[in-house]
Order: sequence, then C-alpha cells, then structure tokens
Amino acid sequence: MPATAIPRTLPTEEDIALARESGRTLSAVLQSHADIRQLDFHDDTGAVCAVRLPTSALRLLLDVLTEIGQGNAVSILPIHAELTTQEVADVLNVSRPFLVQLLEKGDIPFHKVGTHRRVRYQDVIAYKTRIDAQRHQALDELAAQAQELGMGY
Repeated sequence: MPATAIPRTLPTEEDIALARESGRTLSAVLQSHADIRQLDFHDDTGAVCAVRLPTSALRLLLDVLTEIGQGNAVSILPIHAELTTQEVADVLNVSRPFLVQLLEKGDIPFHKVGTHRRVRYQDVIAYKTRIDAQRHQALDELAAQAQELGMGY
C-alpha cells in the first residue's frame, strides 16, 4: 500500500485481539526511558533477527496498535504528503463533490497538478481541527441554552 493509501477494510477480530495484546506488551516496554530499543524477531526456523528502533517509532507503533485494538483501520501518512480529492474526502468522511466545494470556497488550500487538485495532509488536519473546534463550541452553546431553559440535559 503506498504511503498515502487510505485503508478501505477494517481489521478482523483476530487482528483486534492481537493488537490489544501486543499493545499492552509494548506499552510496558515503553515504560523505561531509553532512546533506542531493540526488538528480537523470531522467524519460523527459530532464528533471531534483532532490530534497533528509536523510541519515537515504537510510540507510533503503540498508537497504531491501540487504534487497531479498537477496531479501526489505520493509515500512516507523512505530514508533507499530498492527497487526492478522494483521499481527502475519505479522511473527512464527506463526499468528493462536497469536498471540491470546500476547496473552491477556499476553506482548505490546494494546488493543481495538471488538471488534478492536490491537498497537503497538514492542511486537511488543520481544517479538521478547526471545524471540530467550531462543532464543539456550538454543542457547548446548545447545552448551555438547554440548561438555562431547564430542558433536563
């Protein structure tokens, strides 16, 4: 799967259970404060291959295992990645035509490569963060109004 591919399938029950178990073990390993860790992998013949990894990579792996353990599909994208409009629509869980409207209104920056629009991943996340904050603020205001009106919630 390319670095910018967004998974289309959810993990299996077996994957979820294994991710939870592995995540617990990895979390315990990360309790020490070493900058570099070594993992030993055993192949089907019993041979051991030692792999040294930076702690930051193991923390990312723990995040991935946590998400899979919750039944979520996971994709890793470099911050500087450029996404197609369909990939952005999938990340934001909106239709591609709706996303194109957002782009054309200037809500999310983009540029064109030939006739195709490309959006930087960090711009997508900035938009998502901004819109989520607006939604939370609106919900807080509605909850406050409901309290003032004695609506019981």
